[in-house]
Amino acid sequence: MAIFKKSKPGKKVCVVGLDGVPYSMLLELAKTGVMSTVARLIDSGHLHRMKASLPEISAVSWTNFMTGTNPGSHGIFGFTDFKPGTYDIRISNFLDLKVETIWDTLGHSGLKSIVINQPSTYPARRINGVMISGFVAIDLSRSVYPQSYFSALEQMGYQIDVDTTKVVDNPTVLWQELSKTMASHQKALNYFWDQEWDFFEFVITGTDRLHHFLWSAYQDKSHPYHQAFLDFYQQIDRIISKIINSFKKMNENEDSFFLLSDHGFTGIVQEVYLNAWLEKEGYLSFTTSNPKSLNDISPKTVAFALDPNRIYLNLKNKFPKGRVDKSDKKELKEEIAEKLLKLEYKGKKVIRQVFKAEEIYKGKYTSRGPDLIVLSEPGFDLKGSIKKKEIFGHSYLQGMHTWDDAFFWSAEDHGPDLAIEDLASIILKKIK
Repeated sequence: MAIFKKSKPGKKVCVVGLDGVPYSMLLELAKTGVMSTVARLIDSGHLHRMKASLPEISAVSWTNFMTGTNPGSHGIFGFTDFKPGTYDIRISNFLDLKVETIWDTLGHSGLKSIVINQPSTYPARRINGVMISGFVAIDLSRSVYPQSYFSALEQMGYQIDVDTTKVVDNPTVLWQELSKTMASHQKALNYFWDQEWDFFEFVITGTDRLHHFLWSAYQDKSHPYHQAFLDFYQQIDRIISKIINSFKKMNENEDSFFLLSDHGFTGIVQEVYLNAWLEKEGYLSFTTSNPKSLNDISPKTVAFALDPNRIYLNLKNKFPKGRVDKSDKKELKEEIAEKLLKLEYKGKKVIRQVFKAEEIYKGKYTSRGPDLIVLSEPGFDLKGSIKKKEIFGHSYLQGMHTWDDAFFWSAEDHGPDLAIEDLASIILKKIK
C-alpha cells in the first residue's frame, strides 16, 4: 500500500455524483417514495436546478465541475477534438487538462482525496490520495493512482463501466451489466471509505447508461421494465443512505455532504444530423459521396459539425482547407444561427438557442473550440455524423442529455442561477 501524508484534523467533505440524473426526475422519485433518503434530504436542505456545461456532455460538464472553470480555460471541448492544424479527430483525455482540479488544490494544503469512478479522468494521474478513473477509461491498470491499488481492484472484480457493446444488440443484458458494475463499485466504496481522507467522491454512471437505453421504462408505467427502473433507483437511494450514515459516524454532518448530476435527461423525438443540415444549406460539401472523415471535405466548405452540437467555421490558418477569413466570422455565425433557429420538424421548433463561443467560454483556449454551440429543444438529439444523408433519423438510443435540468443538493441555498462550474468553490469553502 502507498503511504500518504496523514490527513489534517478538521471537516471532511463527501460528494456523490449521479451521472445524467435530471432534477425533475429526482424530484418525482423523491415525492413518490422511490427515493426516501433523497426525499428527506430535500426536506432538510436545498435541491437546486442547475445548468450543465455546453455542450451538455459528461466530458465537458464533469471537467467544469472538477476545475471550477469552463472549456475556454480548461481546454476540454468534447469527448473528441481536432489535432491542431488538421481535420483528424482524437479522443480528449485527462492529460489534456490545462488547469488544476479540486483535488490538486486540496493536495497543496496537504489534504487527501479519494475519488472513485470520476468520468473524464483517464488516464489517472497523481493526486494526494486515490484516483480511480471513470468513463471513458478503457484499461483498469491505467485507471488507478497509485498503481499499488490495481491488484486490490482486480481482485474485487472491479468493472469500470457497463459494456455497452453487449447492450446494443440485447438491451436485456443492461440489467446484468448494471448489477455487475454497481456491485464492484460498492466494493471499492467500502474498501476505500475506511482509509484516511479529507475529501471523498463517489460517482455512479449506470444511471446515464440506463437512461440512454431504457428511458421509456421510466416514462411508460406499463413498460415491462418500469419496476426494474424504479428498483434500480431504490438501490441508489440505499447507497446514498449508507454513505450519509457512515459519514455521520465520523462525527460529520450533512452540511458537508453534496449530491449532484452533470446534466439532465429526456426522451428522444428525433436525432438531428447537423452535418446533413449544413450540407443541404450549402455550407458543407465533400469530395466523395461516401466521406470517411472530415478530411474528405471539399475546399468549398465553410462550416462543419462535431459531436454532439459543435459547429466549426472552416477558418484560414486553422484548418488545412480553410477558406473563411476572420473578418467574415461574425456575419457567417449570425447567418448560420438565424437559419438553424428556423429549423422545424413536423411543425415543432428544433433549435432552442445558438451560442457563440465567446458568449459562453472564457479563457485563453477559447479559439481552439467551436465557433457555435447549438442547443436543441428537448427531444431533438443533435449529432455530428458525416454518414447521414437526411437531417432527421433514429438510432437504438431512447434518451438524450439536457442542459438546464441537472441538479445539486446541499444543506445550504446557493441561489436560483447555479451552473456546474460554480460547485468547486462551494465545496472548497466547506473543507478549507
